[in-house]
Amino acid sequence: MKIQNKIIYILLTLFIGYTLLFSVFIYYSISKYAFTDFYKRLEIRAITTAKSQLENQNDADIIRELRQEYLEKLQDERIEIFKLEDVGNAQDFTASNDYNQNFVEETLNEGKATYNNKNSFYYGAIYTTALGEDFLIIISAENYFITHHITYLRNLLFSSLIIAILLIFLISYLFSRRIVSPINNIINKVKEIGSENLHLRLESKAQNSDDIIGNLSQTFNDMLNRLETSFESQKNFISNASHELKTPLTTIIGEADVALSRVRQPSEYVESLQVILEEADKLDKKTKALLMLAQTGFDGKSQKLVILRTDQLILDVKDTVEKINPQSQIQIDFSFLPENPFMLKVYANESLLHLALCNIILNACKYSDNKPVNVGVGVADKHVVFIIKDQGIGIPESEMQFIYDPYFRASNTKKHEGYGIGLPLARNIVKIHKGQLDVTSNVGEGTTVKVTIPCAKIEQFI
Repeated sequence: MKIQNKIIYILLTLFIGYTLLFSVFIYYSISKYAFTDFYKRLEIRAITTAKSQLENQNDADIIRELRQEYLEKLQDERIEIFKLEDVGNAQDFTASNDYNQNFVEETLNEGKATYNNKNSFYYGAIYTTALGEDFLIIISAENYFITHHITYLRNLLFSSLIIAILLIFLISYLFSRRIVSPINNIINKVKEIGSENLHLRLESKAQNSDDIIGNLSQTFNDMLNRLETSFESQKNFISNASHELKTPLTTIIGEADVALSRVRQPSEYVESLQVILEEADKLDKKTKALLMLAQTGFDGKSQKLVILRTDQLILDVKDTVEKINPQSQIQIDFSFLPENPFMLKVYANESLLHLALCNIILNACKYSDNKPVNVGVGVADKHVVFIIKDQGIGIPESEMQFIYDPYFRASNTKKHEGYGIGLPLARNIVKIHKGQLDVTSNVGEGTTVKVTIPCAKIEQFI
């Protein structure tokens, strides 16, 4: 079922249900009030009639005048007065008079009673005069309010319900179209977007968080931004990887062809083999880096995660970096460590996180020509934060957007060896740990890398 039809049906059902309940309540309340009010009118007329006919003449004249002046005659009004001693039992009385037996019995037993037959209403009461004589008074009349006003009210409510249903149907239809129209526009626009035109975006007019449609459009646009970035990164990766792998292979093949083109001296063969070995070693490192980068593309579910102390981890990383590059100068700042050591623990894969931090610090040492590199460790907002700051060559601002592309190297790094794998690899590893890697840099002043990893939850220690 279309969402537009669902909205119409839901609104119609809710409105009809509420209107029916409200109409039944009004009809029942007014009908009940009409019954009670009419019986009260009959009671007043019965009492005034009894006083005017059975009491002393002076009082009777006054009551008769008041009754004629203020109490209008009801439709088909009939009043009968019987001496109680002449009534006998209810069965004999009803046999000779056209009254309901149960109604008469209740009047004789309880002193008063009411009864209605269709639109004719009856009121009966026992009246005792000042002289102590008992009389049975029965008054009946047709309830004009019930026969006319209530019928009119019922017809009015029914007509109003029909008009209201038509009106709410029209409002529901227009309302649903207004709601569904932006969604249909989003659907049609999304259908136009493919891999060949990922630059297209949805119109987003969201000014605040309460605009659901605007937020939906913005969410789609954010997804498209990520997809476009991913596609571009993939294209760059394939292009750079093919170039980086092709260069050493071309050199190896070319050197082997030259060596085999004619008979040479042993020293020339040794020289060729050294060139081939160097290029093969480069190819081996690039291939391993490429495989490592590909492995970190998984979602982390297959990775073995354990509880780690990050202060100890950074000390292990420092030892590893110093073994690889003995000339490195790493200064670790522990002044921001929390008082509670448990806050320094993270849920991580030790080898991968160790590799990521090693790559970042090795890059800092390499591009700063082994000047001092400051490494800080602290905790902020339930996250362990690593800050690595160097005094190196920095990264040009125009090239910052490409730093996570595999095999990309900044234009000012030609004097330094590298393959452009370290930073993309580190970012993938940080993402596996649900963390974030941020880089800020100024040319000639150095680069600062901030790595944020969520602290391990207390239940993970159990």
